[in-house]
Amino acid sequence: MADDHAHVQEFFGVRAADWDARFPDDGPAYAAAAAGMGLRPGDSVLDAGCGTGRALTALRDVVGPRGRVLGADLTPEMLTAAVRSGRDAVGALLLADVARLPLRTGSLDAVFAAGLIAHLPEPATNLRELARVVRPGGRLALFHPIGRAALAARQGRRITPDDLRAEGTLRPLLAGAGWRLISYVDEDARFLALALRED
Repeated sequence: MADDHAHVQEFFGVRAADWDARFPDDGPAYAAAAAGMGLRPGDSVLDAGCGTGRALTALRDVVGPRGRVLGADLTPEMLTAAVRSGRDAVGALLLADVARLPLRTGSLDAVFAAGLIAHLPEPATNLRELARVVRPGGRLALFHPIGRAALAARQGRRITPDDLRAEGTLRPLLAGAGWRLISYVDEDARFLALALRED
């Protein structure tokens, strides 16, 4: 696991400074995904693997000033970039591993995770940890601003049925971790899987 962490930190650390500039048009997709989560004013939400915090403002807009917005990331450089962008003003930033979150059991209403699942070293275990910190009936949004096929093309690879984000793979993976998949959208312009925390 330490090797996985080092690889993730190395990969994202060197890209943090210009991460937002590489994807300047993603804001509306993040806003739409946050708005579609079913959050209410006053809710508590975590952006797991928040990177530079691109989702924090959209999540704050949904939960309002009384809501609680947290961003957790494993890579210090990404959090530094989030602070430089002023995103620490809309959500509290945590240097934390999503496999061992420093949060109480059932303390959140939802988790938002953009592009996270492909970087989880142990997806089943890590999704269970996200379930631990969410109250029963709470939500998980697995999001990416482009769909599986478009992302594979961007990365120069073929899409495969065993891809973690393929519905047939994702549904049982989530179920085994305490989540029930309730909505699945995989289009060129976005990927969004919504799940409910089971009792």
